[in-house]
Amino acid sequence: MFDGFERVRQEIDGVPINAVRGGTGPPVLLLHGFPQTHTMWHRIAPDLARDHTVVAPDLRGYGDSGRPPSGDDHAGYSFRAMAADQVGLMRALGHEEFAVAAHDRGARVAHRMALDHPAAVTRVALLDILPTLHVYDHVDRALATAYYHWFFLIQPADLPERLISADPVAYLHSLLGGWGSGLDSFDPAALAEYERCFADPDARHAMIEDYRAGASIDLEHDRADLDRRVAVPLLALWGARSVVGRSPTDPLDVWRERGDDVRGATVDAGHFLAEERPVETLAALREFL
Repeated sequence: MFDGFERVRQEIDGVPINAVRGGTGPPVLLLHGFPQTHTMWHRIAPDLARDHTVVAPDLRGYGDSGRPPSGDDHAGYSFRAMAADQVGLMRALGHEEFAVAAHDRGARVAHRMALDHPAAVTRVALLDILPTLHVYDHVDRALATAYYHWFFLIQPADLPERLISADPVAYLHSLLGGWGSGLDSFDPAALAEYERCFADPDARHAMIEDYRAGASIDLEHDRADLDRRVAVPLLALWGARSVVGRSPTDPLDVWRERGDDVRGATVDAGHFLAEERPVETLAALREFL
């Protein structure tokens, strides 16, 4: 699905990070979200690689990257830890500065990366998210219903793990088809890859730890950094039929509270816009880059 790309496996502070790399030109890091892998970029990355060096990794705990312990405070799967992985990966590949385009949980990693590593990130595109702290501080019935998994997955171990293990593929399909995009949005080969990775109990546990961190240590980090803003250009894209697209608050207004140079647009899609509407998503990313 990534013709012409090479497979890279780099150990960063003891955590093996799996990635694909291709193309030449200014470097771009592509980060995926839950419950996916770097494969979600298969309709975007080959075109970008015509004039960019594209690196698409699996976040720690996801895909074929390492699954380190989370620790009692879940810090092992904090966005700060994941951001450090990816900055380390890019440096190991020779890129001290780079642009980032990221979706879902990966976009939350990218937001944290832009705050923690401002010298490394030249610009950041965030696909279909609002800031984590904003989401938790503005929960109502509609949002809690749409994002029920946020509150299910943060329950103590091993309740979510045990319940999902009854039928992992059915649960995965309910997620992929449940946020406005529909299962037919996914290439069969990509869907098979998501199914392969989600079938691993250790991978599912790591993904769940990501959400537990998001509701605990990540909020501590966000509250401590409320006075810090993203200084580099920020592009926010969201699906018209996604939860973000149906938010009562204009996503650009929210992001302008967090960044100095914010622009964005709606894409006629659900949550998984890079796979459902790759042409439109690619065009927006190319213009931004």
